[in-house]
Amino acid sequence: MDNATLMARDLAHIWHPCTQMKDHESIPIIPIKRAKGVYLYDFEDNRYIDSISSWWVNLFGHSNDYINAKIAEQLETLEHVIFAGFTHEQIVRLSERLCALTGLQKCFYADNGSSAVEVALKMAFHFFKNAGEVRPYFVSLTNSYHGETLGALAVGDVELYKETYEEILIQTLQTPVPKDRSPEATAAALAAMEELFTKYEGKISALIVEPLVQCAGYMHMYSPDFLRGAKELCEAHNIFFIADEIAVGFGRTGTMFACEQAGIKPDFMCLSKGLTGGYLPLSVVLTSDRVYNMFYCDYNEFKAFLHSHSYTGNALACAAANATLDIFEQENVIEKNRTKSDYIAKKLEKFKELPNVKEVRQTGMIAAVELQGYDPKMRIGLRINQECLRRGVFIRPLGPVVYFMPPYVIDFDQIDTMIDTVYEVVSSL
Repeated sequence: MDNATLMARDLAHIWHPCTQMKDHESIPIIPIKRAKGVYLYDFEDNRYIDSISSWWVNLFGHSNDYINAKIAEQLETLEHVIFAGFTHEQIVRLSERLCALTGLQKCFYADNGSSAVEVALKMAFHFFKNAGEVRPYFVSLTNSYHGETLGALAVGDVELYKETYEEILIQTLQTPVPKDRSPEATAAALAAMEELFTKYEGKISALIVEPLVQCAGYMHMYSPDFLRGAKELCEAHNIFFIADEIAVGFGRTGTMFACEQAGIKPDFMCLSKGLTGGYLPLSVVLTSDRVYNMFYCDYNEFKAFLHSHSYTGNALACAAANATLDIFEQENVIEKNRTKSDYIAKKLEKFKELPNVKEVRQTGMIAAVELQGYDPKMRIGLRINQECLRRGVFIRPLGPVVYFMPPYVIDFDQIDTMIDTVYEVVSSL
């Protein structure tokens, strides 16, 4: 098998995500045969540093020996069982550990990030309905992204999506995200939020935010002070606070969860992506006993939360998640990441001298270089992607924003190759 043969077979039958398929008349799809550590290998044995952790999911490298072994071990006893009326050891252990890490008390499982957001939205609305209130609105930040199922898409702020599906979306309100990390920007955004909450008093079920970094929103970053102030406003107006930590959780921002940097505990926390180390689909919504108890009643009161997915709590995915948490516990990951993120910060300094660079920003193991001076029709991000691939580095820019979100196992030489390659390409544009 070679690259060209598999690409032709793919294009005959497959519709890829987040892709205008006509592009592939001239841009080749890269078939991946195997992967190890930070490297992806194609069928012609070319290798590419996976600088974006395969859409932000991979934490400890591809084909990690420890996670592999734990999944194989689980495979010998139980692959999956219906999670209504049954349970299993892997999910019980995982839930205990997640609750201990977050300070929340209950876990509700789904199988991807968008589905977790849907669960949190429904649960927040349903809570108030069980309490005798109808609160039809959800509030999210401008420039936000929370997934692409209809509820998750509705609370995002992606203009193209909102225009396309406007007629079938749930009711949402947007409040400004701070334009930067300054105290002035934080204060202005909180003032706008308070005004909105007051205007819609008693009508809002929840505020949903991506803590610290709006990843799909061009890696926009803001201060922990905004999170702290937003949580205080939610408490003052009896509005639930949903933390979408799907992309930023599990060490990406420099702490296990981004909310830790603001010293807050959300009412709902959505987790996915890194939850299984990048191995298998799994998501979870963590919440409080207060929320759980609103649904806990005699069956004939009909207040139960009857949301379900066929693969809820899959045993193999939970085994991968437990193995991922084992690595965090055993290898001092967060502290090691801080050393690497400091090194990345130093490597990024040279970008600031380039005339086509507008800004360099970083939060933990997420770093971004925003370019300027390019018309969107030039598709400068695609040009960078293709040239970096030719040089053995996989980068997938968000428009004019080139970002780095590598697996945590990346070493310093690999960081050099990753960042130096992008610098060479950006400086030659």
